[in-house]
Amino acid sequence: MENLFSSSSAEKIIRRIGTLQAGSKPLWGKMDAAQMLAHCQVPIKVGLGDVSVKRTLIGLLFGGMIKRQFLKGKPFQKNLPTDKSFIMADAKNFEIEKHQLVTIIHRFTNAESTVFSKKIHPFFGKMTADEWGTLTWKHLDHHLQQFGV
Repeated sequence: MENLFSSSSAEKIIRRIGTLQAGSKPLWGKMDAAQMLAHCQVPIKVGLGDVSVKRTLIGLLFGGMIKRQFLKGKPFQKNLPTDKSFIMADAKNFEIEKHQLVTIIHRFTNAESTVFSKKIHPFFGKMTADEWGTLTWKHLDHHLQQFGV
């Protein structure tokens, strides 16, 4: 399975981001391309410790079980519910968000694994660095597929 800590997997994701255009239309969902790029940064920032998001009750009750399902090889389903703190409803600058996402992906891939083992995901709870790498890759892949790249 792909993992963002793999340099080849990270470079493939970054190349795909590079092909995204400001006017790219989503195949599903409500976000435009700039909002999607901003949205994708939030879980990475949580893992790096730049953003703190409170655990949800549903996450506390079911996060661990659902995490195991998400870690399997199947892609994420379309139109899954999004935590309010990850929703991007306001207008974003496409080029700025694109640059910031690539920059934060580089930070993520170069971070020490101990950074992630200390962070609690707001829905999935405690995760290993490998789980952060896999779920982050799958999240990015999901949204790039949403925009056909």
